[in-house]
Amino acid sequence: MSLWEYANPTRFMRTSGVLLPWLWGLTGLSLVVGLVWGFFLTPEAENFGSTVKIIYVHVPSALMAINAWLMMLVASLIWLVRRHHVSALAARAAAPIGLTMTLIALVTGAIWGEPMWGTYWAWDPRLTSFLILFLFYLGYMALWEAIENPDAAADLTSVLCMVGSVFALLSRYAVNFWNQGLHQGATMSLDKEENIANVYWLPLVITMVGFGLLFVTLVLVRTRTEIRARRIKALIARERMV
Repeated sequence: MSLWEYANPTRFMRTSGVLLPWLWGLTGLSLVVGLVWGFFLTPEAENFGSTVKIIYVHVPSALMAINAWLMMLVASLIWLVRRHHVSALAARAAAPIGLTMTLIALVTGAIWGEPMWGTYWAWDPRLTSFLILFLFYLGYMALWEAIENPDAAADLTSVLCMVGSVFALLSRYAVNFWNQGLHQGATMSLDKEENIANVYWLPLVITMVGFGLLFVTLVLVRTRTEIRARRIKALIARERMV
């Protein structure tokens, strides 16, 4: 069985319909376990107090904000190369989710930054690139709405997605590119000296899995909605021609 068979809307709708109940269950379980464990069962940090627990929202949302755009990039490239409509619709469906994740990351980062840095905002390389990524999300969604022809909209938004991917990568690796800036290094790293303390590590991993599952689930739901909306538009257009 070829992976490209799932580019068929009918096949996609049938398969995603089977997967969604399981995905909702796994998403809810992992989020409840991770967030309850992280917020209520972990101790306060010595230098950060209870504010350290914001990592259970900030880190997963920031990770998904970046990965959502990268997923949109892959889907957009598939559209440009293979012209599979499901991939274009999946990219469009992911944009509002990625926008929301980016906004959550910016807000929680500001809440963390005020007691840690003495300010809600600083023009730090990672913060600035994240803000630009947020604006790219807005521009991507606006471009979809501004163009009536769906194929032309998919083409132009795919190009925009490739340009915005630069800032998605900068958001991820800005701390590595520039040694200056307020933002700390990676919360989770293969380097034991940089990694988060073990007591916070496992609930954070579970929460990150939950956010990842939530993203996949919402993308499937929204892609199914986009497919239904396109089918309705096609039926309406056909009736007008009769």
